[in-house]
Amino acid sequence: MAGPLLAGRHETLPGPMQVAQQRVNERGQWENKFEFILTVAGAIVGLGNIWRFPYLCYKNGGGAFFIPYILYLVTCGIPLFILETALGQYTSQGGITCWRKICPLFEGMGYAAQVITIYGCMTYIVILVWAFLYLFSSFTADLPWANCNNAWNTDFCVTFGTRNASTNWTVPLLNVSSSVVEFWHRRVLRMSDGIESLGGIRWELALCLLLSWAICYFCIWKGVRSTGKAAYFTATFPYVMLAVLFVRGVTLPGAKDGIFYYLYPNVTRLADPQVWMDAGTQIFYSYAICLGYLTSLGSYNKYNNNCYKDSFYLCLLNSGTSFVSGFAIFSILGYMAGEQGVDISVVAESGPGLVFIVYPQAVSLLPCPQFWAVCFFTMIILLGVDSQVRAQHTWSWSWVHLSHSQGSKRYLNRH
Repeated sequence: MAGPLLAGRHETLPGPMQVAQQRVNERGQWENKFEFILTVAGAIVGLGNIWRFPYLCYKNGGGAFFIPYILYLVTCGIPLFILETALGQYTSQGGITCWRKICPLFEGMGYAAQVITIYGCMTYIVILVWAFLYLFSSFTADLPWANCNNAWNTDFCVTFGTRNASTNWTVPLLNVSSSVVEFWHRRVLRMSDGIESLGGIRWELALCLLLSWAICYFCIWKGVRSTGKAAYFTATFPYVMLAVLFVRGVTLPGAKDGIFYYLYPNVTRLADPQVWMDAGTQIFYSYAICLGYLTSLGSYNKYNNNCYKDSFYLCLLNSGTSFVSGFAIFSILGYMAGEQGVDISVVAESGPGLVFIVYPQAVSLLPCPQFWAVCFFTMIILLGVDSQVRAQHTWSWSWVHLSHSQGSKRYLNRH
């Protein structure tokens, strides 16, 4: 009876493409391409561009490191970036369910990617907590990590300030510790004697943790709408801070020495397999390959969007940011090494040691150190928030889409 009734009313059932388009419209899309560009840029440009890439260049042959880096970028980074973005745009699905439309056998890769993403969220949120504590500590008359007059300092605390201060010692500096290191270990981390000593709740860190989760929540609580709007600030302001630090860094005495160590090519390092492994690892790490980020964010594009061109420009932006950040970091490290009268290899570090020990110490040597500390840790926080928000959005969308409850369906229709 259904056929004749519909025929009598001159109605036609919607085709598969119409149904798919209706579901996409209900799910939501980016309001414009710029929101997509900013959101993806915020997802891939993160702390690895600041604290990992410059150090890898210095460690693996300076300018020679760009040979394996560019090779991996062209053969692996850009093609996989385009592939994942196109996969999301074509299927309009998240990182798990997209495989059901391509090859259901591969759905396990989506689950594995989400597990990795969840672990990444746990890591980034802790870094945000530390960065917030450093930021709040910067609003003081004297930076707390720049002196030894604090309750957490030991009798062996010293302030390695200028060249003169570091050469006035007549005994070997075997048991001394820097004020910056003591602030990191004894104030921020408050490291215990062993795993059997858990300690109590650090309320200042707990409040910073609450603040970090609250910021991330309000960036994604309305789905793609709030995520796209938040990206206008979180994805652009770090570049303002990076530009400020870059200009200040290259104008400091000793900056050219730091930049020389950063870029001086040592082609003999190319014979070391570790150099090639570091280049490939950096590409996959900094481009968020195989984590579901790009698939999830690309799924909000229009079906006929030119994702090829978008992906190519985003890849150039990501690698360009890594390259420029090396100038901002190593110019200040060169100044710091010159002030202390040591080789730059002594102060060059990677990872949290660069962000929370070396750079705060370098900032304390600058005029008006509070201002530069606020600029630096604001940049670190926004880079961390961007990466954390994109990761949360990716795994929350993927898991919610898997649920078949009526409540989740209403959520999907809103988001």
